[in-house]
Amino acid sequence: MRHWLLDYCWPLRHSGLIRQLARREILARYQESMLGTFWAVLTPLMSLVVYTLVFRHIFNARWGNTGGTSVEFALQLYAGLAVFNFCAECLSRAPRLVLDQPNLVKKVVFPLEILPWILALSAFFHLAISLGILLLASLWINGLWPPTLVALPLVWLPLLPLALGFGWLLAALGVFLKDINQVLGTVISLLMFLSPVFYPVEALPQDWRPLMKFNPLAQILENTRHVVLDGVWPDWNGVALLLVAGLLVALAGAAFFKATRHGFADVL
Repeated sequence: MRHWLLDYCWPLRHSGLIRQLARREILARYQESMLGTFWAVLTPLMSLVVYTLVFRHIFNARWGNTGGTSVEFALQLYAGLAVFNFCAECLSRAPRLVLDQPNLVKKVVFPLEILPWILALSAFFHLAISLGILLLASLWINGLWPPTLVALPLVWLPLLPLALGFGWLLAALGVFLKDINQVLGTVISLLMFLSPVFYPVEALPQDWRPLMKFNPLAQILENTRHVVLDGVWPDWNGVALLLVAGLLVALAGAAFFKATRHGFADVL
């Protein structure tokens, strides 16, 4: 008998459905706009321009103690924003994954556990576009990519179990707690400024830096900059520990979703 955990964490038998629905999700977002999927490129670029203008040219911010040109500052900022936007999209949309699909709960035999997979793939599409822009800009400025770039898939690997785990958890909570969206809006805003999106960890006071170890996003952000822009290999022990933590979050989220899914129909 197939174990339920395989259907959650390794849904190969639903892979075709997941790809189809993820593609439909991406296309539906830009379907009625004049520029179509070009917005997937334009939106992060506009955010980058605004944040760079504010932090670099109005607040005269520098990236750590190194200073650097406006373009170098923009790339460091963009690398952090790309990863953070992936996480923010997964967190902000997760509570309504089941809530917005009452027909799938009540009238159709549908594998609800794949909904966070669809969300993660849709968010990764935008992350991949941001990475492409970052790589092209880095190549234009530096003339070559650092060899450490090959480590990026491993640096980003913990993002998947973390996104799935919180996706299952928040999707289930969103059915029963309608106010969770308002709470998450505040949490995501706090997470943006409590993570090294607009600054390196080295810019923090010495006593505060150890606190970043409790923020899983901080290590991913820093390692992304290291391997893509700085040519520095990541801390492999930290990457491994973060992956283990992500897997534990995924297991906990899957267990919570399975335990509560039988009550979805009664609430919706």
